[in-house]
Amino acid sequence: MAGTLVSKDSATLVDFMRVLRLRRALIGLIVSLVLLATLAVTAFLPKWYMATTKVRVEKPEGEVKLFQSQNSSYYDPYYLQDQLRTMQSEIILYPVIDNLRLNARVAHMLGSAAPLSNALTYRYLLNKMLNIESQRSSSIIEIDVYAQDAALAAAIANEIARVYSENRINFATSEQREGLAKLREELVAQEKIVSGQRDAVEKLRNELNISGVDLNSRYSDMEIETLRQMQNSLIALSVDAIGRKTRWERFKSIPPDERFNLVNAELIQDPNIQNLLQAYLVADQNVTKLKERLGENHPDLVAALGARAKIREQLDAQLRGYESSLEISYKEAEARVAELKRQLEDAKVEQILSARDRMRPFEESARKLDDETRLLTTLKLTLRQREIDFQVPKRTIEILNTAEPPIRASRPSWPLNIAIALVFGLMLGVGVAVLLEYFDTSFRNVTDVETKLNLPALGVIPFVAHPRGGAEADPAEEEPYRVLHTNLNLALKPGQSASLVMFSAGPGEGKSTTLHHLTHAMAAAGERVILIDSDLRRPTQHKLAHRPKDPGLCEVLLGRKTMDEVVQRGISPGLDFVPSGASAGFTLNLLYGRRLRELVDSLRGQYDKIIFDSPPIIGVSDAAVLAQVVDGAVLLIQHRRNPQSMVVRAQQIIESIKTPLLGVVLNQVPSDGGDDYGYYTHNYNYYSESDQSRHTSRPSNRPAEAVEDHLDLHEPDRRA
Repeated sequence: MAGTLVSKDSATLVDFMRVLRLRRALIGLIVSLVLLATLAVTAFLPKWYMATTKVRVEKPEGEVKLFQSQNSSYYDPYYLQDQLRTMQSEIILYPVIDNLRLNARVAHMLGSAAPLSNALTYRYLLNKMLNIESQRSSSIIEIDVYAQDAALAAAIANEIARVYSENRINFATSEQREGLAKLREELVAQEKIVSGQRDAVEKLRNELNISGVDLNSRYSDMEIETLRQMQNSLIALSVDAIGRKTRWERFKSIPPDERFNLVNAELIQDPNIQNLLQAYLVADQNVTKLKERLGENHPDLVAALGARAKIREQLDAQLRGYESSLEISYKEAEARVAELKRQLEDAKVEQILSARDRMRPFEESARKLDDETRLLTTLKLTLRQREIDFQVPKRTIEILNTAEPPIRASRPSWPLNIAIALVFGLMLGVGVAVLLEYFDTSFRNVTDVETKLNLPALGVIPFVAHPRGGAEADPAEEEPYRVLHTNLNLALKPGQSASLVMFSAGPGEGKSTTLHHLTHAMAAAGERVILIDSDLRRPTQHKLAHRPKDPGLCEVLLGRKTMDEVVQRGISPGLDFVPSGASAGFTLNLLYGRRLRELVDSLRGQYDKIIFDSPPIIGVSDAAVLAQVVDGAVLLIQHRRNPQSMVVRAQQIIESIKTPLLGVVLNQVPSDGGDDYGYYTHNYNYYSESDQSRHTSRPSNRPAEAVEDHLDLHEPDRRA
């Protein structure tokens, strides 16, 4: 359909903007309704307060050494994402729930009398109340907590930061605590060994009666020096074996599911495992992003899940391999210690079998006492160093602020809701306008009318918001009726009196107002005109002319009055008027057809134009009777009011009566109704501009009822 925005292949942005101008009132109404609804809903929504605390989290570069600088931390985005997940995990939030008794508080918020379980409270806290995010390119994590109680929001935020800080410190020192405990156990055992060996030496001393022998300078030959070196090596290997055993037992005691968290804690310094962890975190982030915008069965999401699972399998396999390597390393160290002991025992046996058989047992026992004493000393020094390292403060986490109860609610956000309402209302209004334009089947433009009805457009009457009329009438407002008058004269036979009737398909299309102005334009052009209000069901012309309704046409057709008695002469120079009359329930039918013909014939000699105002032609039989007695008919169509099928039906009714249909009048056309409308109407303003000063300078002395009549002139039949 020509002129339809969404049905034309050649529709342009200009057509779209024209539709928006035509439907701007509707768009404004929809935007207003959406905005009012949003304001009402926002006013009744519960208020949520947001409390915020910030925590700086830094990744340690490795094990803290004695007197090492604590300013060597650095920013790692993968490590930071891991800490974000830790903050939202059960290990942090469950203690928070218990400490603040959130089970009962959340149940009260939800209107439940019984406290919730930790799992339900955790889920509600995570989904409704908690938002944890990190600032870009920064090690600062922001903890935002929303609650309907401002003090509760601040308490939850502070408690999460405190519990997380304690958890980080405990986790960072857990290996050191376990190592210290193991060293203390070994130290106690070594003290018992040294004490027993000292007793053995003293026993041999008494048995051999060698109490005066200096054990530090008893022998200096090569064999004794070799044994001493082997003993020193055995001590070093024993200490190394103890360390390897401790690491293996520590790693073995950790459940397989928790070993994944040890990679970033520098417990595992294997570059392959570190690389696999970073690959797994990247894959996990990719899965999270895809889940937000894809379905569960989407190929990309399935592929991403498969890739993440494969990387996790490889990471678990690497961790199991790492455990095996620790065990192998520990067993290798034990094998070296056992081998060195065997070699040392063999060397001792050889020494015992030498000539010094008598002193050899005592020397060996004394040497063993020295070795065990040195091992005890080494364990004491190691334990002392580890205790000092353990006391060094851990500065990888810092709570930057304490959350305070907020004064104003953060949800609902009035500016955000209003902005969303305006955008949504505008989109909805534009969508409704476009849909109405698409489904609108009325005539849109002059070309449409002339093509579908095969009738000429005799006139285009523009829409006037505030018509003035009378002596103050704007010439631009009267010019369309002069154009219509000229086109009617061209359509009729020149020099002959003519009777005309104007029809419309339905009520309320402005037919009576158009005839009122048209007859005045005809009379002003020097023609003798009589206007007969034959709309006996809803007469309007007497209101437009400010004249009485009766006597009129009804009385003439009933024979109660003559034509001369009902004609109201001189309502304007050259224009006479016959009102409808006051007979209630009177309608035209075929019985009055002959009387109407006689009436028209009697008026031909007196008037140049005999104009009938008719009721709508569809649904009312009066119009068909009028069409049979006149010389021609004019079909009036209001812009975008009735569907095309209704107008085509009205045309078919007129043509079936064999009455010449002279053309079509388009009424109440807006100034921006289309390009071809503008072609017909854009020059009308020429007259108003030329006389603008005359009209604006003249004061209005019309009474208030005249203004009301002008409003009735614009849409006289809207009461239907």
